[in-house]
Amino acid sequence: MWIILPTATPDGLSTLPRGDAAGTAAESVSPSTRSLSSLVTVVAFLALHAAALYAVFFVELTWGAALLMLAVYVGRGFGLTAGYHRYFAHRAYKTSRPFQFVLGLMGASALQRGPVWWAGHHRTHHKHTDDDLDPHSPVVKSVWWSHIGWVLSNKYNGTEWGLMKDFQKYPEIKYLERFDLIPGILLAVACYAAGALTGAGGLSSLFWAFFFGTVVLYHSTFMVNSVCHLFGSRRYATKDQSRNNAFVAFVTLGEGWHNNHHHYPSSARQGFKWYEFDTSYYILKVLSVFGVVWDLRAPTPRGLAARTRSATPAA
Repeated sequence: MWIILPTATPDGLSTLPRGDAAGTAAESVSPSTRSLSSLVTVVAFLALHAAALYAVFFVELTWGAALLMLAVYVGRGFGLTAGYHRYFAHRAYKTSRPFQFVLGLMGASALQRGPVWWAGHHRTHHKHTDDDLDPHSPVVKSVWWSHIGWVLSNKYNGTEWGLMKDFQKYPEIKYLERFDLIPGILLAVACYAAGALTGAGGLSSLFWAFFFGTVVLYHSTFMVNSVCHLFGSRRYATKDQSRNNAFVAFVTLGEGWHNNHHHYPSSARQGFKWYEFDTSYYILKVLSVFGVVWDLRAPTPRGLAARTRSATPAA
């Protein structure tokens, strides 16, 4: 859970100051404010992990809670992968303004900040992959930093509005950035209510579907930053150390085909071969049948063939 203290902006919306190209917070935010925000984030992050551990040892996992956990995991995962990543960061397909907001809500319910913060830092990652300005490179820094450290520090509190100008015209997105915790809190309430009303158990559903599921989704997402730059195969000779990792792809609904992605970032499909399962893309294809999304971008045959190399065995 990222909890950052906001500041006022000229348009009257309370949001985060824009960082520089490296993603650092603006000078206008005092060091004491940044430190307090970081402290609150660390405490909340640890509290979520404590709740997840409590669930493992002390809370019964009912069948209803297990099914709810799976559904919530996939829903929030789709909000992050197809929403925050493929849509907000890379504009890999088009959709309506209402569904754009739905994607933002789904992603925000995972408690990984707002879509603009998430996508802005991801765009920085692509501009500076595995160099000194990459926010979370395990090659330049450490596995710990790329997996957890960077999100708990106060260095990247700022929202990169300068890199996300294509979303500045949407006031609802700005409000979602300001109140990014609300979707997660409402989801927690909904999990408890669903469990209580269906007989699956309110506490069981809250602790397993929400707390435990949130922590698992955290580390699944974080593995793309850490594991997928260290372990796996490289189909394409990209300038970075991105790698394809089937396990990460499985737990992240297709995000583990990271070398594919860094070779062709604008593609809505990240599994380029038939055997590279990409759950988020399959869902997008179904939605496209009903006109919810359209113009799904895909690699050209020339793009697929470019810069191929002999596969590097998994480390």
